[in-house]
Amino acid sequence: MTNTAQQNELANAIRSLSMDAVEKANSGHPGLPMGCADIATVLFTKVMKFDPADSKWADRDRFVLSAGHGSMLLYSSLYLLGYEDMTIEQVKNFRQLGSKTAGHPEYGYAQGIETTTGPLGQGVGNAVGMAVAEAKLAAEFGSDIVDHHTWCLAGDGCLMEGISQEAIALAGHLKLHKLTLIWDNNNITIDGAVSNSDSTDQIARFKASGWNTIEIDGHDQAAIEKALLDSKKSDKPTLIAAKTTIGFGAPKKAGTNKVHGSPLGAEELAGAKAALGITYPAFEIPADTLEAWRAAGRRSQNVRGEWQSRLAASANKAEFERRTAGELPAGFANAINDYKQKLSADKPNVASRKASQMALEVINAIVPETQGGSADLTGSNLTNTKETLPFQADNYSGRYMMYGIREQGMAAAMNGIALHGGLIPYGGTFMCFTDYARPAIRLSALMHQRVIYVMTHDSIGLGEDGPTHQPVEHMSALRAIPNLLVFRPADAVETAECWQLAMESDSAPSILALSRQNLPTVRTQHTTENLSAKGAYTLAGELDAQAIIFATGSEVAIALEGMKLLAEKGISARVVSVPSMELFAKQSDAYRAEVLGTAKARVAIEAGTEMSWNKLLGDKGRFVGMHGFGASGPIDELYAHFGITPKAVVEAVTAQL
Repeated sequence: MTNTAQQNELANAIRSLSMDAVEKANSGHPGLPMGCADIATVLFTKVMKFDPADSKWADRDRFVLSAGHGSMLLYSSLYLLGYEDMTIEQVKNFRQLGSKTAGHPEYGYAQGIETTTGPLGQGVGNAVGMAVAEAKLAAEFGSDIVDHHTWCLAGDGCLMEGISQEAIALAGHLKLHKLTLIWDNNNITIDGAVSNSDSTDQIARFKASGWNTIEIDGHDQAAIEKALLDSKKSDKPTLIAAKTTIGFGAPKKAGTNKVHGSPLGAEELAGAKAALGITYPAFEIPADTLEAWRAAGRRSQNVRGEWQSRLAASANKAEFERRTAGELPAGFANAINDYKQKLSADKPNVASRKASQMALEVINAIVPETQGGSADLTGSNLTNTKETLPFQADNYSGRYMMYGIREQGMAAAMNGIALHGGLIPYGGTFMCFTDYARPAIRLSALMHQRVIYVMTHDSIGLGEDGPTHQPVEHMSALRAIPNLLVFRPADAVETAECWQLAMESDSAPSILALSRQNLPTVRTQHTTENLSAKGAYTLAGELDAQAIIFATGSEVAIALEGMKLLAEKGISARVVSVPSMELFAKQSDAYRAEVLGTAKARVAIEAGTEMSWNKLLGDKGRFVGMHGFGASGPIDELYAHFGITPKAVVEAVTAQL
């Protein structure tokens, strides 16, 4: 190594704070911060473009700590660089309730944390999405306004997770050359040596996926700096394989799994500090070292000032600032209302997946920042419109992502696109493949990101493809995720309303569960009010009816037919459409009580499992739906086979009266 004494002091500041914080918490992962301190030191003090005084500067470089368990590397660096809200008290309160320094980095809790990481590999997908967003916005607004790099630090575990292959293959194909992944190549996982479970040649793997690769000593700061700068010159994304020692400096535990996820202990901590030459007290950084770090934090202020001047002089200033603020264009709500009025007049009989595409034709024409896509199911998801030309390596101006058969990679990349800012991502696949995407969907919700998941072929309506492709349990599973809006619209009007709500939701992601089969228009009377915004509303019938029938999606029409059959028997019924249980739960007690009413008989009908309906049905209500997996066959025959029919609704009502 050729490190100078000052370079070692800068890196040891990270090591010292990280060791002390983990020791005080008696919990955490000291190994990665100790092993990657040299990498972070060079990246943050010499290479990355950012300004702690304006942590949301739109043209800053992005840093993603995919190996989120090493969070003290990030927290220590943020404190040292001078981010105002990352105080030494926050560092001391690592992993404590109410602190900004959670066990894994959490987006929104502290400045400089670009994404929530911890589930390994997710950050790699986020970084790819951020690089996509940078490339798209640069193509649109020009390099004078958008010209920055995305850096991702990943460990062996991140690269073992399957999502990493989905992400790096997409990045290589798209030649996202402003993306650098730094591999903490320490050969250790929780169970011991990587060789216990994996023998992948990662260099060959990345090269095969279209990446530039560089191999370095991850403790040699001169080599690190050269590699980082060289990566910015490549016309491909770059992997920097940095050979490191986990727990660098620990006399007995360095290079072993014993330093991965446990405090060093008093004796090992003292030995590590002695070996590293750290003589100052816990949580105290020498003034000259701290000032060197703070100076590094200020070094991009002039660059930011020059950028602000260029933006001020740009004809696109207002549009760029609107986009980055996450505000929708003026006239959006009026365009949706006009479109709804047309639908109620025309009464189209179309699948809600087609109704979604029809709504997107309106949305994409007025909202230029939508970035659509599909996991290789464009012709089925119908997520494309005339505005959405493909985003490709030779055309970064495109608005449509060809994600390939990579559902989780798509979802994680969409998180990165949303986190980057300036674009609103939506992407499609079959509803049953939310299982593949679920970890990233959960993180969308945890981070309060406006990510829109277009999930078509929403139940047994998929018919002949059989039970493997019929997501009967997925609605309940998705409704179980906090802060996720799950929409199942009944017709083209509700589909437009649900799209409006998804676009306007700036603090929660959305699922649009859409049918394959045609659905009649049930909202034939136009209302300017977005009724779906209430989550549930009376579609037909009187409030004092003897029975209440709840329904969603394709089963709303069945509920209306059941209501007619009940009327023929002299039984009054009311049909309540429930496009979103989550939004209904947020309504006032008075409104909820009005919708739920006091009817003696309660029935819910949905081609899915019962679990999420219990609150609406109560103890005595009846559920008409699936009580097991589906089967192969034509749509109409399947509905009859499983008893999801108007007649079944009548029987469920009369059994309670």
